[in-house]
Amino acid sequence: MWRVGILTASDKGSRGEREDKSAQVIRDMVAGIRGEVVSYHIVPDDPDVLKEMLIKMADQEKLDLILTTGGTGFSPRDNTPEATRAVIEREVPGIPEAMRYESLKKTPRAMLSRAVAGIRHKTLIINLPGSARAVRECLEVILPVLPHGLEILTGRAGECGAD
Repeated sequence: MWRVGILTASDKGSRGEREDKSAQVIRDMVAGIRGEVVSYHIVPDDPDVLKEMLIKMADQEKLDLILTTGGTGFSPRDNTPEATRAVIEREVPGIPEAMRYESLKKTPRAMLSRAVAGIRHKTLIINLPGSARAVRECLEVILPVLPHGLEILTGRAGECGAD
């Protein structure tokens, strides 16, 4: 079982003015990889708040996987990639690259995503878009490989390479 956290970045959502449909999509889909959402937070699009929450979720809650939703676009209030970069130790560029590549087959707007992914200690952090549909499409791309990556990261499996 993977300990999963969801962090939603939304000014309106944090004020109760918007339903967080993306988080429910995440919750439903991670169950398919034996992921259990044990932590859920919705916060404003404030970089300091986002950084603080990512650190808390990784360091104190010791989650295996944190999936953020929202804050990856061009709006001045879209701060999730910057907050993520500020707290990770190593970037994992292949994950957002794969999401953008597959999403481009559906919409040219996918190239506007600024999502990043990276590792903080033994926690994998992945930025997802804010819309429920886009979250579903991105998770369909990455979920099949996440268990293997998490096994390596958490020490539950050996090396990635095969002879």
